[in-house]
Amino acid sequence: MACMFLRRWLLCCMCCLPLWAQAQTIAFINPGKKDEPFWRTVSESMHAASRSLGMRLEEQFAERQHLSVFNIAKAIAARPAAERPDYVILTNDYGTGPELLRIFDGTGIRSFMAFSTLTTPERVQHGGPREQFKDWIGSLEPRAQDAGYLTAQALMAKGRAMRAHGPDGKLHLLAIAGDRSTNSSIQRNEGMQRAVRQAPDVVLEQTVYAGWSRAKAQEQMGWLLQRHPQGRLVWTGSDLMAFGAMDALLAAGAGQPGRTVWFSSVNTSLQALQSLRSGQLAALAGGHFIAGAWALVMLYDYHHGRDFASEGLELERPMFTLFTPAMAHRYQQRFGQGFDRLDVRPYSKVLNPTVQRYQFGVAQLL
Repeated sequence: MACMFLRRWLLCCMCCLPLWAQAQTIAFINPGKKDEPFWRTVSESMHAASRSLGMRLEEQFAERQHLSVFNIAKAIAARPAAERPDYVILTNDYGTGPELLRIFDGTGIRSFMAFSTLTTPERVQHGGPREQFKDWIGSLEPRAQDAGYLTAQALMAKGRAMRAHGPDGKLHLLAIAGDRSTNSSIQRNEGMQRAVRQAPDVVLEQTVYAGWSRAKAQEQMGWLLQRHPQGRLVWTGSDLMAFGAMDALLAAGAGQPGRTVWFSSVNTSLQALQSLRSGQLAALAGGHFIAGAWALVMLYDYHHGRDFASEGLELERPMFTLFTPAMAHRYQQRFGQGFDRLDVRPYSKVLNPTVQRYQFGVAQLL
């Protein structure tokens, strides 16, 4: 009898627990592939952050298949109410964001966009967070223009130092971008173009789109070498595309990366960091992988009563760092074996009441 009473009392207490006392559950629809270095790094850092905050994080990979993103979202939204997560983290890769927000709106699952949010035309049509889509509570996006601008500037400086000018006295730049619709890709390209506009001695010969694929970048670079043989600077929007372009250069016997043709790129994969340290990459920006972990900090605070609205519903923060070889070495020392040492609790406003503004970068973690 006493045991039965105790069980009932415990059950009653659990049902009466406030929201902040229950485990916070979050689903993340990862648009990338499990073996894709960038999205694998995103995954590992988010799981480490969720552990440090005591969250339950569920992750499903869409494997770069747009329809899979929608299928995963619909399956989560169709779960019985008791089995649904409290929050879902989405990206707007390839313009999937508006439909994803529509799928989750009205389900009781709050949506948060990270890495890439709605484009300006999409925002005009659908509004911002907490407007047309009531359950879309906010977004956090790395300031992607920085990546394009910083790497292009460093690449051009390298070209000048190595006297890579053509017969016309100009530096000839080839650009291999990600895609035409993802906001982060658009912003990286705009950053690169801004750097070129500021450089009267640089000619941007052509921009092509390789869809973040190493194989496609190799194919595109083969064409670029035929069309623009004077191009000795190659700007790329991601590490895999840089390596694909290098593959094409070597296969064509048209030069040596870091010796006769110079490359820049984005991301902090092991191969990218090693390529920077060896000189194969002339410039490398990265650190934006941490946006997922920072999104978890914001959701932790929101869940515990500290709304991030005081800083804005759509945050765009500088997260890209232009890596030096020394910084690449420090990064490899700290995170080369994984992210078990990542602790994001010092950046939470709830856990640290003296924090008035989120400090979302990667440099302070090195």
